[in-house]
Amino acid sequence: MTTPSFAPFIRKRPWLMNWMRPLSKWYFDNSGYRKLGLRADDLIPEESETVQLALKRLPPKEAYDRVFRMRRAFQCSLAHQLLPQTEWTKAEDDYQYLSPIIIEIEAENSEREDLDSMIIRKKTAATRATGNQIESKH
Repeated sequence: MTTPSFAPFIRKRPWLMNWMRPLSKWYFDNSGYRKLGLRADDLIPEESETVQLALKRLPPKEAYDRVFRMRRAFQCSLAHQLLPQTEWTKAEDDYQYLSPIIIEIEAENSEREDLDSMIIRKKTAATRATGNQIESKH
């Protein structure tokens, strides 16, 4: 799920952030998913195990709302129509509801891999002197 991003680079530089903000607003407004009533996190592909687990961890109301938005957008797509402008997703309503859960699951998986790759050895006289008893396969 995680891909390379310029976001941390841009966030560290306020002048660049101020320059990019109107461009990002224009991009999100013209991408079209809001005109179908969707949020940005609705566009995340569901094929990975991480996203599947994140969807299971969603609160029931948020999961129901997501399914409703997806079905309504699919119906609009079949009819080749957009929603009435009053039903478009507003910028303030387009918050990340799935991405934080995905990041949390990726951190859990990374921690699990680190713990699974550790080799723990019994202390011997040589290791007592140096204090090294845990090694990593990495």
